Amino acid sequence: MARLFTLGEAERLLPAVEKDLRLAIERKAGYENAQRRLAMELRDLSMLGGAIPNTVKINTLKTQAEHALAELKLALSSIEDHGCLLKDLDIGLIDFMTRYQGREVCLCWKLGEEGIHYWHGEHEGFRGRKPIDEDFLANHSADDT
Repeated sequence: MARLFTLGEAERLLPAVEKDLRLAIERKAGYENAQRRLAMELRDLSMLGGAIPNTVKINTLKTQAEHALAELKLALSSIEDHGCLLKDLDIGLIDFMTRYQGREVCLCWKLGEEGIHYWHGEHEGFRGRKPIDEDFLANHSADDT
């Protein structure tokens, strides 16, 4: 569940969030690979017409895909447990909710950035990112009021 952060609180969480994010990206690739191998096996089987399917191989591939999906879900859950919001797994985009000028906004961080340097309105998204300036620093909070 998302919570409100100060910039300092969000930045202190970045190492743990980055670690979990990288794991989730790795798990997603594993899941996609398992799904691709299963789809190829099923496609090859359908092209063979009346051939007897290799049920052991198909069941093994299904199990691998299910296991990879379970690992991906665990990795995603670890990110959520930090209280931040995963916005885009493919590019590694994370938002930390905060309050600025009486409204909830997002501290925005993307994998590869050295810290949190941008914010945007709750519904503006990545394209609406603005640099964190002195006014933002002085007027943002994690207060839920």
